[in-house]
Amino acid sequence: MRFPPHLTRIGSAAALLSALLVGGTVTASPATAAVGSVCQSDLPSQAHDTLALIEQGGPFPFAQDGTVFQNREGVLPRRSTGYYHEYTVITPGSDTRGARRVVTGEEPQEDYYTADHYATFDLIDHGC
Repeated sequence: MRFPPHLTRIGSAAALLSALLVGGTVTASPATAAVGSVCQSDLPSQAHDTLALIEQGGPFPFAQDGTVFQNREGVLPRRSTGYYHEYTVITPGSDTRGARRVVTGEEPQEDYYTADHYATFDLIDHGC
């Protein structure tokens, strides 16, 4: 059984928490500055549906959902291949997958939303 990236991130979270507790610092890569943020409550309802499917492990509406996101545009922080995965956010009235996606990273709640097919990303703030 393949688990979504959210369910396999505990090790990275522990390392981050450890660094913070012992006075370490966490620095953002230069690409992070280009990423905005958005409150989860401000996302379209279809994005909420996608996030719920990711947490459940599917089933997903498109075969491409859950595939590796390459970050070819370089907007997201630079990571190794396989770090990011993408999922379709349904666009009402569209005959195709549309332009909206949720891209997940390996860290807990490291979810990005794009409404313009990877031109821009917002890190989803799950606390608001």
